[in-house]
Amino acid sequence: MLETLNRHWFLLVNATPASSDWQIDTAQYIARDLIYIMPVLVAMMWLWGSHQRTNERRHMVIKTALALAASLTISWLMGLLLPHPRPFAVGLGYNFLQHTPDSSFPSNHGTTSFTFALAFLFWYRLLPGALLFITACAIAWARVYLGVHWPLDMVGGLLTALCGCLIAQLIWNYQGRHLHLALSRLYRLCFAVPIRKGWVRD
Repeated sequence: MLETLNRHWFLLVNATPASSDWQIDTAQYIARDLIYIMPVLVAMMWLWGSHQRTNERRHMVIKTALALAASLTISWLMGLLLPHPRPFAVGLGYNFLQHTPDSSFPSNHGTTSFTFALAFLFWYRLLPGALLFITACAIAWARVYLGVHWPLDMVGGLLTALCGCLIAQLIWNYQGRHLHLALSRLYRLCFAVPIRKGWVRD
């Protein structure tokens, strides 16, 4: 039943040879490159920003890193335990993005982008979180549209991201203060010169 729906939804979204070049090019940019905005935003939150909210922002960055580690680990394990071929590997639809024929479920791009989005929603602000969630949905759509993922791969990525955020919050509840202190010391050691010159926040 789910597999039938998965294939049906895929064929509804998947591009065809009749799709215009600009549609394919835009989808390829979204599928490959848009995700890099997210780690850049998180890095900026650690390095810059108002002094009054430094701790709040850095707590969010640490939680995001924990959530990413947890969600990508879960994604890797699920790929090993529940291997699922990609659409082009079973000869369904059309493929417009070069990709290795490895297991598709859950999507690593979906897992990563939804983890960033949920981290902002849960631990920072609603508006940037909502914008990142829309971005994650666009990435999910593009990778299905281009034929390298099934729709349920993206649903799996969202659920995996939720699990990663839950694990991160549990870890933070028990070890958050110690993690913050340890990472702050490491940061001040590695970035001593930029901090002294005022290029980044202490």
